[in-house]
Amino acid sequence: MRPDAAPGQGHERDRRSSGWRALSVLFVLCIGVIAVLALRNARKPPPHARAEILLPQVRVRRVGIAEVPVVVRGFGTVSPKVEVDIVPEVAGRVVYVHSELKTGGLIRAHERILQIDPLDYELAVRQARAGVEEAQARLDVETAEAQLRRRLNPEAEPDSPLVDREPQIRQARASLESAKAQLAVAERRLQRTAISLPFDVLVAGEAVDLGHYLTPGQAVAKAYGTDAFEIEVGLEDRELAWIDELKEYLTLDADSTGARRLAVDVKATLAGGRRTWDGHIVRAAGRVDGSSGTVPLIVEVQRPLDVVGDRPPLLPGTSAEVLVAGGTLENGVAVPRDAIADGNRIWLVQDGRLHMQEVDIAWADEAFAYVASGLPDGAAVVTGPMDDLVEGMQVRTQPDVAERGKRDHLETETLYDKERQ
Repeated sequence: MRPDAAPGQGHERDRRSSGWRALSVLFVLCIGVIAVLALRNARKPPPHARAEILLPQVRVRRVGIAEVPVVVRGFGTVSPKVEVDIVPEVAGRVVYVHSELKTGGLIRAHERILQIDPLDYELAVRQARAGVEEAQARLDVETAEAQLRRRLNPEAEPDSPLVDREPQIRQARASLESAKAQLAVAERRLQRTAISLPFDVLVAGEAVDLGHYLTPGQAVAKAYGTDAFEIEVGLEDRELAWIDELKEYLTLDADSTGARRLAVDVKATLAGGRRTWDGHIVRAAGRVDGSSGTVPLIVEVQRPLDVVGDRPPLLPGTSAEVLVAGGTLENGVAVPRDAIADGNRIWLVQDGRLHMQEVDIAWADEAFAYVASGLPDGAAVVTGPMDDLVEGMQVRTQPDVAERGKRDHLETETLYDKERQ
């Protein structure tokens, strides 16, 4: 307080200052209350949205009625048509072994595979030839002596066969024949010291080397003929019914056996790719498999080891698929196997609702079931998911754009067209 100010004036100023502060605080509070009320009145309650119920979704595929070519498929294992054990027929020490006489080696027809020491057998041939010469000389002597006796007594009638030496001549001829037979045996044994085969072979195993002493009947190697391999394929009776040409294979008429060569395709996965060989059904196995009820047919593949382009050889032990073109299923429908439920039932979507339909399945492979009747043209077939489906249920649909499975149905049509040409 300034010294010259009166005491009453100072107190008056303090009262006025306190009043203004109180009015300011009150004004701010009023403004805040007014703002809060204004915001509350301006805020609108959120709208009440109705919860949308999502229907189950299924994948469907539209199918159409068409002429479906029948291709019967069977499976089997490649095996050699000719399998031989290489066995010596004479005893002796091995003096030569073919360089390809090892597992996986290929030996051509008439090439020498093994050579047994021939010295003893060559000596036996020389000895047998000497025996032939000796027997021939004896016969010549007896014949000459008989002729001499007849010239000396041309008019004499012999009262005994001994006069013309007929017994001696017959004995000499018999000795000559025996000597010739012994020579033939010796020459044949000499030939057998060299072992070969009349056809190309693939060596499957060997147990011989230079210096080994072999005895007759001792197996020294196993080999497969490479001219042809075979596949035994079991087909069911309903599959045989689609292929008229197969019925003649079930007969036992030997006269027509040689003419049976129904063309088929043989497929196998080798070297990272699906490969195809030409094959022929050549005969039936003449029995019915008791465990599966199938009829085994024998498929033959010629020159299976030939390399054509990038196709590798077809080796024994390979699992193969055989495709046989048959007739045509009129008004048939190809349905993915995944769409089949309970053996012969299919879920359809009609007007947004599920409907179970029984169908008549003519035949099936791993990828498709081929329906003969029971499906309308353009039907929407449910391919998945198949769990918890109920008759009449409302569903949403999604087009099925998945791959057709392990087999492409177009492959069936291509094979059928090729076989009909």
